[in-house]
Amino acid sequence: MTTSYVINRLGLHGDGVADGPVFVPMALPGEEVTGQLDGHQLTDVKILQPSAARVSAPCRHFKACGGCQLQHASDDLVAGWKVDMVRNALAAHGLNAPFHPIETSAAQSRRRATFAAKRTKKGAMAGFFGRGGDAIIEIPGCILLDEKVRGGLVVAQELALVGASRKAALAVTVTASLEGLDVAVQHGKPLDGPLRQELAALCEGFGLARLAWGDEVVAMRAPPTQRFGPALVVPPPGSFLQATADGEAALLQAVQQIVGDAPQVVDLFAGCGTFALPLALGAEVQAFESAPEMIAALDQGWRRAKGLKKVTATARDLFRRPLMPDELAKIDAVVLDPPRAGAEAQVAELAQSAVPTLAYVSCNPVTFARDAAVLVAGGYQLDWVKVVDQFRWSAHIELVAAFRRI
Repeated sequence: MTTSYVINRLGLHGDGVADGPVFVPMALPGEEVTGQLDGHQLTDVKILQPSAARVSAPCRHFKACGGCQLQHASDDLVAGWKVDMVRNALAAHGLNAPFHPIETSAAQSRRRATFAAKRTKKGAMAGFFGRGGDAIIEIPGCILLDEKVRGGLVVAQELALVGASRKAALAVTVTASLEGLDVAVQHGKPLDGPLRQELAALCEGFGLARLAWGDEVVAMRAPPTQRFGPALVVPPPGSFLQATADGEAALLQAVQQIVGDAPQVVDLFAGCGTFALPLALGAEVQAFESAPEMIAALDQGWRRAKGLKKVTATARDLFRRPLMPDELAKIDAVVLDPPRAGAEAQVAELAQSAVPTLAYVSCNPVTFARDAAVLVAGGYQLDWVKVVDQFRWSAHIELVAAFRRI
């Protein structure tokens, strides 16, 4: 039975939501749609009354590819929705704050992507998984990726030819570094002598900076460095990096504004030093991160840089061993950049500390709002929030928030 619905809002994953709730892929608020109801999902969707904010998708792969969710919506609608998602998450905890203008990364600026690659009867293919499925969609015209990263699709195909089984797709993470592409592969065949030789030749032939297979670096022409402030850092293969250079710069600028001239700073969930190393231009920094290899990269970057104040890099699981209030007694500012799960244990200790200033960087409005409520209950004021959209056309949301003890 075909039924019509009016879309009220966009949901968490960027799909339209009607009363019920009924979830409608690629529908926009205000649109009237029809389709077949399958549980809470509408299928065979037809748009009866399109929104004025509906636009033609700029990428020819959009309908099939699962890499983007919102190319059918205007930039203004997407920007407003992302800000509202954060605002509504805070409101659910009785919180509100001023919002600084959103910053959105440009097209063709993603410097890191994970491609799926597999062997086929005729050769190999590489791309992103399709929308709502596990079929690989080839994306030679992708407008999301930096040109250098898009060039990694050919590399991924060749890797599948030499190292993929017929049953499983490779996960090929391609990152643009200062020396060339940094490639890390998972789910490939076990390494043996012939495979090592083929991978080394492939690394040389494509001019890759580094090629890792599973947990092992099999070839490296040059250490693949990233610049964090004045420091050059060689992250571990496949490790976290902000999605775009402009997005990273926007996050860093906001963090620097919050931290100000604080002389003693702690950076929690510090990664390889995205914030810690630039902040060390004006402050002594204690950096904490659970992954020892990332901490080692941060420490080496600091030791080789010039003009930085002292940075102490420590491997510590902040979920199990958060910093306690007495460890924060002489700290002037904290930078907090947890994964999507948030920082529940660490925030509980921060709420009991005397740290005057907190910069909270988040990739999940829901866990951020939960943690913000704890901080506010502990005596902090939420001064402002800034949304940074470096995952353009996706449902992913990032933000920076300023907290001040009152």
